[in-house]
Amino acid sequence: MIIETYSYPRAAVIGNPSDGYFGKTIAFVFSNFVANVQLYQTPELEIKPQRLDITSYKNMQALVDDINFAGYYGGMRLLKGMIKVFYEYCITNNIPLASKNFTIRYNSNIPLRLGLAGSSAILSAFLKAMCLFYEVYIDPAIFANLVLSVENGELGISAGLQDRVAQAYEKPVFMDFDKETMQKQGYGNYQVLNTTKLPNFYIAYRKNLSEGTETVHNNLKARFEIGEEKVLAAMNRWGQITEEFRTALNENSYEKMHELINENFDLRRSLISISKGNIEMVDMARSTGASAKFTGSGGAIIGTYTDEKMFSQLKDTLNNHNIEVIKPNIVNN
Repeated sequence: MIIETYSYPRAAVIGNPSDGYFGKTIAFVFSNFVANVQLYQTPELEIKPQRLDITSYKNMQALVDDINFAGYYGGMRLLKGMIKVFYEYCITNNIPLASKNFTIRYNSNIPLRLGLAGSSAILSAFLKAMCLFYEVYIDPAIFANLVLSVENGELGISAGLQDRVAQAYEKPVFMDFDKETMQKQGYGNYQVLNTTKLPNFYIAYRKNLSEGTETVHNNLKARFEIGEEKVLAAMNRWGQITEEFRTALNENSYEKMHELINENFDLRRSLISISKGNIEMVDMARSTGASAKFTGSGGAIIGTYTDEKMFSQLKDTLNNHNIEVIKPNIVNN
């Protein structure tokens, strides 16, 4: 029997990048793209190499081209790390594992290095598959922690829990990463949101603007840790913005949500160096009347629009600059 599992890209609606800094965020996953895993029992444990697992090249230029396309996100490295973390979690918690091995195949069409959490989607799909195969239940909050620990440990990404929480719950989630709460229970307070109240969202991206999480967060983390006043104030404001957005969501105040999304990006722009291409993408989207901010670390944006006329104008404007625009199919499993 083949076990097949799926996970999806994440869109950060509001509050990012405060999730790695004891802040508050709202995010969802959407099914326009997918990472999927196939796992089946075999005599020996085997990971089938896929597109990101190239180990030989015709020359150094080919190797550099591959790194520019996929970064250092080799799936074999990720999945080995996930196996290690899953095994150690089960041993530590006295969870018996059946004496059986598996072969895994994986694939993903999530655009790479655009702040859409493609690597954690692969890991989330794989962890789901192992849980089913070994009949192990892991609470969604712990599930997210395990996935993040692989990325922190194996890839050295200074990322937070937001992506993995959204992928673990597979619903729009309000997340509060209060420091005291995190230290006490090991994870934040998570609240699933009512999808019927969500505004009209779009997502837009241009592949040649990919930056990668580590590019954005490494400097910010250092500034946060030394207590830079401007950074601490921004983290506090992002938390407030997230609370205000949730209130506006409950009150169906779409104009307020529009304003908060724009403020989220403007605050980020005042704090972090952002490439000209990313700024132009946000400005073009806003010129049509839509709101706009990053979905994650850069390369893709998210925002709201009022009606189909605005969406059509938004799509035409961005398409004319080779920028893809989609309506996210928000997952609510």
